Amino acid sequence: MSVQLEQQYTRYDKTFPSNFKQNLAWTVFLTAGALGIWVVFRAQFWMWQYIILALWYAGLLWFGLKWPHFRLFTLAVLAIASVGVGLYGLGYRNGDSLLLRYFLHSNAMFDWMSVAILCSAVGYYAYLFRGSETGGRWGQRFAWVGSALGFAGLAIRWRETYIGHPSWGHIPVSNIYDVMALFCAMTILFYLYYEEESQSRGLGAFVLPLVLIADIFMFWVGAAYHLDRIAPLIPALQSFWMKIHVPSMFVAYANFYISAMAGLAYLLKERAVKRGGFLRDRLPSLEILERSYSGTIAFGFLFFTVGTILGAVWAAKAWGGFWSWDPKETWALIVWLNYAGFLHARSQKNWHGRPMAWWALISLIVVTICFIGVNLFLGGLHSYGKL
Repeated sequence: MSVQLEQQYTRYDKTFPSNFKQNLAWTVFLTAGALGIWVVFRAQFWMWQYIILALWYAGLLWFGLKWPHFRLFTLAVLAIASVGVGLYGLGYRNGDSLLLRYFLHSNAMFDWMSVAILCSAVGYYAYLFRGSETGGRWGQRFAWVGSALGFAGLAIRWRETYIGHPSWGHIPVSNIYDVMALFCAMTILFYLYYEEESQSRGLGAFVLPLVLIADIFMFWVGAAYHLDRIAPLIPALQSFWMKIHVPSMFVAYANFYISAMAGLAYLLKERAVKRGGFLRDRLPSLEILERSYSGTIAFGFLFFTVGTILGAVWAAKAWGGFWSWDPKETWALIVWLNYAGFLHARSQKNWHGRPMAWWALISLIVVTICFIGVNLFLGGLHSYGKL
């Protein structure tokens, strides 16, 4: 035992200086970035901007310290986005820059993101159905690429909103095309975190095909309804609250969809354990899968609650009331009650296992109606989201 402890502390002593330097570099980098934003935009800041900047700083700092790969991911996104934004800043446009037209224009970036998502899904399928470790590794690599291109594309698209007319400038979450790109990038990133936590790639064969479906839907609304074109915001969306309400909701949606896939994987894993089959060895353990769908629901519920409150504040500013029983608001309440019930059953009734996995999976229907169905078919005060 003493030899093992000595070896453990020896390894710790060797890694501590390196980890400390990396953590310090990340802290200095983020601090410098936050101070730079404050220096450049402080004349335009008011109370909420300071609060949001502080929350972003704290969140990115914590996530980067907890997850080293996130630091490299952030730097990659910033590097790609900086080139595209820089070219626009120098006066280049799609017509006179092949780099912008085929690579760094936001729509082109989303095209390449789609290719990466498809390759990732194929790689994860190869791992799940053929046991290919190489396929699993490439699935993970393409997932990283897809998420990075998605976030970088959104950053470049934000710059592109100012090109038509300076007054058009807005965060690119104003229509279904934009938010589906955000959903794809966000869901992949959270999945990669949970994959690293569980040390298993099997769940990727469930999550990435789901993201691929969302990606195909994004291209459909872009091609069929021209929502890939940037247009000025309607008055109801010209609000500061859109910048924090929509991202909060999509953090929640990403985690809710991952929880549904973890619930499905749990049910298939349980069946494979009883009856045999390749899924028994290629999916995470039942304990890890249960922790995955429960943890993602808890995390998503937190952000869904915050996002709903922010949406109510936005509604009061835009329409004069915090709540109006609009179809979107009603379904948001249904989603909130559904997951509140899940968490209550887990914590107070000690429900676990198969019933909760079914609950997580079936909740996919409720979330999808709130996320997409209401916007497509019901309208109401949120009619600007209809096709």
